[in-house]
Amino acid sequence: MRGLRFDGNHALDDYTLSSAIATTKSSWFATNPFVRWIGLGEKRYFDEQEFRRDVVRLVLLYRQSGYMTAVVDTNVVRTTKDAYITFQIHEGEPVRVARLGVLGVAGILDTTRLRRALPLQIGDPFNRFLLQASADTIAARLRNAGHPYAEVLRNFDSEAGVLRAEVTLEAIPGPPMRVGEVMIRGLVDVDTATVRRMLTVRPGERFRQEALYQSQRDLYGMGVFRSASVLLVDSLLPAGQNGVADSTVRILVQVQEGPQHRVRVGAGYGSVECLRAQTGWTANDFLGGARTLDLSARVSKIGGVSPNSTSKLCKPFFSDTSWRFDTLNYTLGATLRQPGFLSRAHTASVGVFAERRSEFQVYTREAVGGNVEVTFNARRQIPVTVGYGYSFGSTVAKAAVYCTFFRLCDSTSQAFLKEPRAFAAVTVTAVRGRVNNVLDPTEGSLITATLLHASRAVGSQATYEFNRAELEMSRYHPIGRRTVFAWRVRGGTILPQKITLSGQRVGFVPPDQRFYGGGPNSVRGYARNALGPRVYIVSDTSAGQIDTIVAGGTVFKGVTTAPTGGNTAFVLNAELRFPSPIFAQRMRLGLFVDVGQVWERGEGLLSVQGVRATPGAGVRFTTPLGPVRVDVAYNGYPAERGPLLYQSQTTDSIVQIRPDYPPIGTTKSFWQRLVLQFAVGQAF
Repeated sequence: MRGLRFDGNHALDDYTLSSAIATTKSSWFATNPFVRWIGLGEKRYFDEQEFRRDVVRLVLLYRQSGYMTAVVDTNVVRTTKDAYITFQIHEGEPVRVARLGVLGVAGILDTTRLRRALPLQIGDPFNRFLLQASADTIAARLRNAGHPYAEVLRNFDSEAGVLRAEVTLEAIPGPPMRVGEVMIRGLVDVDTATVRRMLTVRPGERFRQEALYQSQRDLYGMGVFRSASVLLVDSLLPAGQNGVADSTVRILVQVQEGPQHRVRVGAGYGSVECLRAQTGWTANDFLGGARTLDLSARVSKIGGVSPNSTSKLCKPFFSDTSWRFDTLNYTLGATLRQPGFLSRAHTASVGVFAERRSEFQVYTREAVGGNVEVTFNARRQIPVTVGYGYSFGSTVAKAAVYCTFFRLCDSTSQAFLKEPRAFAAVTVTAVRGRVNNVLDPTEGSLITATLLHASRAVGSQATYEFNRAELEMSRYHPIGRRTVFAWRVRGGTILPQKITLSGQRVGFVPPDQRFYGGGPNSVRGYARNALGPRVYIVSDTSAGQIDTIVAGGTVFKGVTTAPTGGNTAFVLNAELRFPSPIFAQRMRLGLFVDVGQVWERGEGLLSVQGVRATPGAGVRFTTPLGPVRVDVAYNGYPAERGPLLYQSQTTDSIVQIRPDYPPIGTTKSFWQRLVLQFAVGQAF
């Protein structure tokens, strides 16, 4: 089978029609005339008998969809080895719904609202599939209203001659019932009281089918069960109060506990973080109550390059020999999580940690501390997490960064900024997720808003007093079956408190709390943290006197750069994802453009400065490790201009040579302006 086409179809798309028949064409590698000579791809063969049945299948599909006069013809082109088939379809006019009656729900449901919610409406083609879906909608609403045995009868009178159909959906609600006994089976280590506390369905309450589904989701969310089901068993008619019979139903909760302990290990490589490893141990139902204790450890930047080493194992791809390993990173943590905190809908966690983390050429932070978080309405549409974190440690950045943006060039002020001190913050995060897939969404939206407050009132010391706000919005628009247009916008701002250092008022924000941009999950076309303000540093003047160098216009060698981040950031990503012509089920192509900038907002300045736009293309495919992206972006911009400073290697003193330094080597060819990036996980 080299070709399969449908011609004349409008009401039903090609994908729906091809799913209803047995005849399928061979894969792309076996049908494309440019590559099929290789012999790859799955070859599917023409079956004469199934082909004749496919004509009947298509006619029946159209009749079930309301097109009673549809006619299907075929056109077959045969060669010695190949067959090309075209189904020629004349749909005709559909039978339309002229009347739609809903009976048996008066006094139980709002009939007007129910009619608007039905998939089948007056004026639509008389689609039998939508008729069944409408009956299921009515039955589901009756079961959520306390009628567990509700049924819906479907009656219709269809006249193909006049293209008219009259439909009646008659509901048989059955008796209203309440929940009686709730039986729990399958528990071994978890106590029964813990499970009952998490159930939405309670004895004595009116039966609701949605309560069964919600209870099942909550049981899975506890993280201690391998499987969980909440089912309606049967009904009883015990004697109620005052001798009045009260109908009740029994509910069965069947669970299977997962392993009490789990161990996880992992290892990887990154062009910036080099070799990395992680491990963890999780104890389920720790001390009862379905609590979860998680111990974790992570180490990165293992095997870094020392100044005298010639190894290139841990150097970023395509980098020069000036790259050097900065510091070993580690994180040790312990977290205790409690589901059903205060109520079924809330969860809480408390944790402690010790860490050393760094961003290359930006900062290094060492700290120990702890945090407490409570997530309210964890199972609702917009869960809100309120957290408090306290840590004691220090953040060290290049002296040139402090000198450039905060005018703190003296060693006394810089030593003060690097001293260990307490950092405490209250964080509020709200998330509204409406996506159809967490790892690779194709429809829906995701909105995240975060507010952070750090001040002496909550336990912070000087230099850690500021307010920070971030907002991120993502939206996914399906186009056809597998094509998606996605966009994301992110923005944030920081409002620091003024402190007095060296006799001047400075709005200081620690380097580890500032905004940075660039990289595969930000503005592609830039390396990680390479977007936004930066400072250039030269430690060897090679001429003896700085004033002589400036006057003579000397070209400096060995100039290093350090990102400084900013107090304001803006990023916009837009991407069109569509199936690849090969391996379409597992691989997609993407065309994108990223727009954004990070800048230092001055007094009263709100405008974005120097926006950068980088277009590109990439490949997305699935692996056992998750979705993988390979992107190539075009960056036609010269490197960011910034101040050039001389930093003595012996005295560590700093002198500004030029206030606005144009980096050397900004003239690049087209190929040098292309940036290749590789990442695991979708960008947004």
